[in-house]
Amino acid sequence: MKLFRLIAGATAAAAALALLPVVAAQPGAAQGPVFDPPMLVTSAGQSPDVQLAVVLAKRAGIETKLAKLAAAKDLEGAGTLGLVVGASLKGLGAAGLDTAKEKARVQALLAEAARRKIPVLFLHLGGEQRRGELTDAMVAEYLPAARMAVIVKSADGDGLFSKICWARGIPLVAVEKTAEAAEVLKSAFKPKA
Repeated sequence: MKLFRLIAGATAAAAALALLPVVAAQPGAAQGPVFDPPMLVTSAGQSPDVQLAVVLAKRAGIETKLAKLAAAKDLEGAGTLGLVVGASLKGLGAAGLDTAKEKARVQALLAEAARRKIPVLFLHLGGEQRRGELTDAMVAEYLPAARMAVIVKSADGDGLFSKICWARGIPLVAVEKTAEAAEVLKSAFKPKA
């Protein structure tokens, strides 16, 4: 009887996860253009994935400005804030930051973006290997501020991203391979006027 309940519970959980709003990673998967260029790209956690985000945005034809340690003043002229989340202790150390300083910087940046009505595009490009306690804490804290999230599918094995996006009504696009994110970005941005 216990085994039957366990199997029934697992089946129900799998069915519930299948209903989460994860958009397939195909060209045009985003629900029409929702972001305006240019995009200010910054890191939350100082992982090298921020450089990858800039390359993907350029492949997508999106005008970008990279500011790894972006502050409120860097939002001037930005149409979108691209927040690349992934913690790297090595990257934090190289930037002369500790976790508390980085979190304070990102919180202030998100607050200023909200004040200026600049939408946030959440990016997690490192997949499962970029997950960890610090990254997960940043995901939980910053993802709710996003208008849309683009992740590498392997990062969501435990449902962290999809659960937050489901609860907040945030469109989530999960790509199999990082390079596929360029097409998703292209479809998410309005053409430059």
